[in-house]
Amino acid sequence: MGPVQEIRIFLERSRTVFASAAAFSLFVNLLMLLPSLYMLQVYDRVLTSRNVDTLLMLTVLVVGLYGVLAVIEWVRSQLLVNAGIALDQDLSPRLFDAYVRQRAREKGAAADAAFSDAASVRQFLTGTGPFALFDAPWTPVFLLVIWLMHPALALVALVGALLLVALAWVSHRASQQSQEQASALQVANQQAAYGYGRNHEAVLAMGMLKPLRERWLAKQREQLAVQGGAARQVGLVASASRLIRLLQQTAILGVGAYLAVKGQISPGVMIASSILMTRALAPLDQGIGSWRQFVAARAAYFRLDKLLRQNPPERTKTRLPEPVGEVAIEQLTLVPPGAQAPVLADIDFRIKPAMAVGVVGPSGSGKSCLARALTGVWTPVRGGVRLDGAALADWDEEQLGPAMGYLPQSIELLEGTVAENIARFGAVDDEKVVAAARTAGIHELILRLPQGYESPIGQDGLRLSGGQRQRVALARAIYGKPKFIVLDEPNSNLDEEGELALRSALAEMKGWGATVVVITHSRSLLTATDGILVLKEGKLVVYGPTASVLKQSAGPRPVGREAAA
Repeated sequence: MGPVQEIRIFLERSRTVFASAAAFSLFVNLLMLLPSLYMLQVYDRVLTSRNVDTLLMLTVLVVGLYGVLAVIEWVRSQLLVNAGIALDQDLSPRLFDAYVRQRAREKGAAADAAFSDAASVRQFLTGTGPFALFDAPWTPVFLLVIWLMHPALALVALVGALLLVALAWVSHRASQQSQEQASALQVANQQAAYGYGRNHEAVLAMGMLKPLRERWLAKQREQLAVQGGAARQVGLVASASRLIRLLQQTAILGVGAYLAVKGQISPGVMIASSILMTRALAPLDQGIGSWRQFVAARAAYFRLDKLLRQNPPERTKTRLPEPVGEVAIEQLTLVPPGAQAPVLADIDFRIKPAMAVGVVGPSGSGKSCLARALTGVWTPVRGGVRLDGAALADWDEEQLGPAMGYLPQSIELLEGTVAENIARFGAVDDEKVVAAARTAGIHELILRLPQGYESPIGQDGLRLSGGQRQRVALARAIYGKPKFIVLDEPNSNLDEEGELALRSALAEMKGWGATVVVITHSRSLLTATDGILVLKEGKLVVYGPTASVLKQSAGPRPVGREAAA
């Protein structure tokens, strides 16, 4: 299903709501004739007859109808608010999944704008913009009523309407590029500032604050210059619009007075036509006032469209037998997102269940990229990874997730408690959480935290050391005893005690039958593996038993697709 269709379906679920709002707009605009009718009756009947009872009756009737108008307008606005909330609730699950998947392939503002784009669409739907669309068809009706009063009055109103529309179009054409450029610069500057903040330790420790501030301020000045130019254009158009409205109001009163003097219309018609013209042009005023919001919402709509198209919903997949850990990598060629050249080419090997394989190689050889391919984070351009004979893409995510453990090189613990992080934010099984923590060698440390396993961690929680975060992340990777575990530099932040605990954990993983891939430079950790795979410049150069590979430091000969256990 295409993304435009997908978002349109979400909107069509609120079709009844929009139809109801349009129906209420019928009554709103009919009741908007009241001020003109009231003025006609007052000028042409009450003042000439000097009948106070008629004036009182008209006033009571109009005030009552104004109350009805207020209720109808409130109901209409609530309908649109509910439609916006319903759209957000329907779209949010898909949007969240699409955003996370997009972030796996793309870093930066494009993916990060997803939620603000959804908010922009929702705010437009719940703002004054839709009212202008609902009320716009009534502009010709009001102009027709003015024409029935006198064609000359209708001509004045029509000329003013055309001038306002032309002015709005010129404003859009003149400021669109500047506004888009200013918006892009603002997002880029925010991303840069967030990046500096994330690296605050290096920034503060090495005196980088001043040069980075100057760098950011230079970009900020560029953004403000573009934004200021766009604002000046908008301000100029707004001033011209006000001038046109004042001239138009004066013109219709002047023409009306002339016609009244000539006896072609009554004074009441003169005043009523002025009020009607104001109402006839109100949708145009609303549309012009909401134009920037509409343009922003439209652009956000198409960005969401693109995001959902690039990340279609997961298809329903057959639930396979629980995996035992037979892993096969077949002619795997991988190109990182945003790159052109492959970082891994024709990688081909197998791992038997309950085996641990170490992956070594110089920096830039593709080790971490291999980890991302093994876990399905990145999709290869050719070949693939099979678990128990089935491609990773053929496994149901809810089934594969618990069977997979992954410790990435860059560790981020999420907002929540220690127990929630270890349990992967699913239903917390206390026994499994404690078992995973014990295996990772961090149970005693967790007990010393202020609230133990319920201690909050993450961005606003406790500040754990690098080694502590790594061991909590290791516990998360082995929670529930998964059958396929990938550890990327699991000892990079560990001390000697932590590395001993890691070796013990590796033995336990093999004990419950897990297939383990360990990316490491630690010889002591490699000795705990059954086989070693050597990468160089994206190529598999050696794959063999651990003892054999470690002995042949000068470039051992390749020994086939399977490592001896």
